[in-house]
Amino acid sequence: MPGRTQELYLLLLLGLGLGQQETLPPPCESEIYCHGALLHQVQMAKFFQDDKHFVDMPLSRAPEQVLQSFNELAKAHNHSIPRQQLLGFVQEHFQAPGQELQPWTPGDWKDSPRFLQKISDAKLRAWAGQLHTLWKKLGKKMKPEVLSHPNQFSLIYSEYPFIVPGGRFLEFYYWDSYWVMEGLLLSEMPETVKGMLLNFLRLVETYGHVPNGGRVYYLQRSQPPLLTLMMARYVTHTNDTAFLREHIGTLALELDFWAEKRNISISSGGSSYALNRYHVPYGGPRPESYSKDAELADTLPEGAREALWAELKAGAESGWDFSSRWLVGGTNPNSLSSIRTSKLVPVDLNAFLCQAEELMSHFYSILGNDSQATKYRNLRAQRLAALNTVLWDEEKGAWFDYDLENGKKNQEFYPSNLAPLWAGCFSDPAVADKALKYLEDNRILAFQHGIPTSLLKTGQQWDFPNAWAPLQDLVIRGLDKSHSPRTQEVAFQLAQNWIRTNFDVYSRKSAMYEKEGFGWTNGVVLMLLDRYGDRLRSGAWPVLLEPHCLAAALLPNLLLSLMLW
Repeated sequence: MPGRTQELYLLLLLGLGLGQQETLPPPCESEIYCHGALLHQVQMAKFFQDDKHFVDMPLSRAPEQVLQSFNELAKAHNHSIPRQQLLGFVQEHFQAPGQELQPWTPGDWKDSPRFLQKISDAKLRAWAGQLHTLWKKLGKKMKPEVLSHPNQFSLIYSEYPFIVPGGRFLEFYYWDSYWVMEGLLLSEMPETVKGMLLNFLRLVETYGHVPNGGRVYYLQRSQPPLLTLMMARYVTHTNDTAFLREHIGTLALELDFWAEKRNISISSGGSSYALNRYHVPYGGPRPESYSKDAELADTLPEGAREALWAELKAGAESGWDFSSRWLVGGTNPNSLSSIRTSKLVPVDLNAFLCQAEELMSHFYSILGNDSQATKYRNLRAQRLAALNTVLWDEEKGAWFDYDLENGKKNQEFYPSNLAPLWAGCFSDPAVADKALKYLEDNRILAFQHGIPTSLLKTGQQWDFPNAWAPLQDLVIRGLDKSHSPRTQEVAFQLAQNWIRTNFDVYSRKSAMYEKEGFGWTNGVVLMLLDRYGDRLRSGAWPVLLEPHCLAAALLPNLLLSLMLW
């Protein structure tokens, strides 16, 4: 296979038939971590079970020396390096992943934060205390050599320690960190949150946006933009308006990135509306999933491969990697090769930006800058009008992703269809009750273990029957905004279902949780225990919200989706 590997890489160098397509730049400049013959040969050799393993390995010497040694080895073997020699090269020139990080116990961690006393159920209170303790096990800080020799690491240097998601993820991730921060603030750890915020703000100052995660191969893609919301939660908790004043220009810079690099204009009813999408016009396989992306591209004509890789990166930017959301409307909606993320205008992305614009208007008001406050108030009003015109469906009582190529909404169920409710981006106070009817019409309340990510079983992580913590939060807090006691009660019951599911998982798999924990799952659980702690129970499962329906979401699949992060 070495000869075939080199042949495939030469095809990449030749642009894979670029007479038929645009040449796209690589995801970063590194010829080790982002593109090049070394990356290609090692990843296609599949020495490691997970492609991410290799691109997380620090170098044992300067990258120029590593590349020179590789080129000499390749030349000696006529560019077909035997497998054992290639493995020996990797072992000699790379170190095990994680060497650049060290465990960190947050200095502001304390026993028994106040919110624990709000939890009536003794078992749930004890569990919340254990989840609170996990912050100490998820804390990381970077070793000084990441700063002194940055080119020898794929890790992007961050000055302040941070909390990682857990599992295979040794670095921080953008949108995960919002729910982590919510949990940290409940745990009365504002200094840890401030440090994480500073890391993100420095990334915006350096790159113009917050990357997907803390690795160089993530640099050209972001994730759902929640930085402004993170700042709002921190300032509400601490009243640190001096920190806000110092960094509000950086928050504006991030929103400029989305306005300039991820914008799309849609015409409807004689008017033009500005909305946003996920779009990552960078080529080559994702380094952390290189072999999978390369093999998937082999199923397509050569001229379509660069576009596929760009769409995969856009799917990763969405945080929903991957989902039928990005496949519907394609030539083969059951195959990941049909991914078309950038051809869709997502409800949740635009809800997050609408919320950010409202927060920025509020921030500038309290800082006394009326002109900027007006600017963001107007941007929010324009986006609200666009959401109502382009994405809202009055008959169904929900918002839907808009398909740019086919000129219609994607009517499939996703919890993200209710994101504007969570974000407060609506004008009709009856929307929450309409959302409840939408959930009932789609029989979503029949799922006893959590709200499924979709009703389509594609085999993708972000589809049926998996359920994800942040999506539970979107729906539960969205419904909780209603003035209707019934809608609020459904929000509580959904919270009860999710808490009981998580508690069951923890009880069965406590050793796994004690070892790793999962940042955003922990954060959402703590938020729900704080909100409903006087009512939530750890005991037996109640009857379904719709007794005539059968619960189709099986607990084993919930175990999987909880464990993935």
